[in-house]
Amino acid sequence: MELDSIDCMTSSDVIDDDEIHHHHNQLPSLSKPHSNNGNNNTTVSSAVHPSTTSVHELLECPVCTNSMYPPIHQCHNGHTLCSTCKTRVHNRCPTCRQELGDIRCLALEKVAESLELPCKYMSLGCPEIFPYYSKLKHEALCNFRPYNCPYAGSECAAVGDIPFLVAHLRDDHKVDMHSGCTFNHRYVKSNPREVENATWMLTVFHCFGQYFCLHFEAFQLGMAPVYMAFLRFMGDEIEARNYSYSLEVGGNGRKLIWEGTPRSIRDSHRKVRDSHDGLIIQRNMALFFSGGDRKELKLRVTGRIWKEQQNPEGGACIPNLCS
Repeated sequence: MELDSIDCMTSSDVIDDDEIHHHHNQLPSLSKPHSNNGNNNTTVSSAVHPSTTSVHELLECPVCTNSMYPPIHQCHNGHTLCSTCKTRVHNRCPTCRQELGDIRCLALEKVAESLELPCKYMSLGCPEIFPYYSKLKHEALCNFRPYNCPYAGSECAAVGDIPFLVAHLRDDHKVDMHSGCTFNHRYVKSNPREVENATWMLTVFHCFGQYFCLHFEAFQLGMAPVYMAFLRFMGDEIEARNYSYSLEVGGNGRKLIWEGTPRSIRDSHRKVRDSHDGLIIQRNMALFFSGGDRKELKLRVTGRIWKEQQNPEGGACIPNLCS
């Protein structure tokens, strides 16, 4: 019932000489403006002056191709790169291979202060333009930025839009996919006294044209082992507030009920779990619900998802239940 860990390949933090040479061949030219082949970006691109775009290329690190922010380093021959890549290239200029030293390119840092540039998520739909030094702050919170993989069973580094992540969860993590906004799941564990800090199950539901992640897991809350179920919305927090959900677990004539708003997958799985924002079941109560000799965990969790709609007459929210 517990999920197997999944290893994710990560790129090395150190760049070898062949890779440096590859990036050197991609060094942008000041006289060559960015081309724009996407129709969706026409409005934004026209708002950026060609000379500004060329300077933006000059501010592009030749190693990682990201925009450079102070401190911007340069070699004795005037070639520049960002501070992050300075250590990755072993303090050697990726263009002329001379030692970099500790020379700052103050002129380029001054030029950066006068620029206004589009958000790096422009190709994903963001129309905003910001002063160069405000861009990073916006991009960290941009509504168009990619989402992290919501799978909690491993440290998965996959990012993308919602359709990509749904396919990724189904194909790579083998997550169960269901349509409809009511569910009835049975969780069984042969030795309930073994509680690991690991997700037991993740199920994805598709309803109201949206995707929701149902988590069920066991972990230690202080010294006490507990079981927890909670729902996350595959979208932003503002959209998540349009939906509500309920969870119910019980047995032997007793039951626990939880109602709440799903959390956005912008909030990490750990953040939601550690905030206790969900249905929490103490182990003794879970075993009582399981019945029998209390040596095996058998929990049935039922629930539903509904969409809150504004009543045009009274102004109050009324639930929209799917059939």
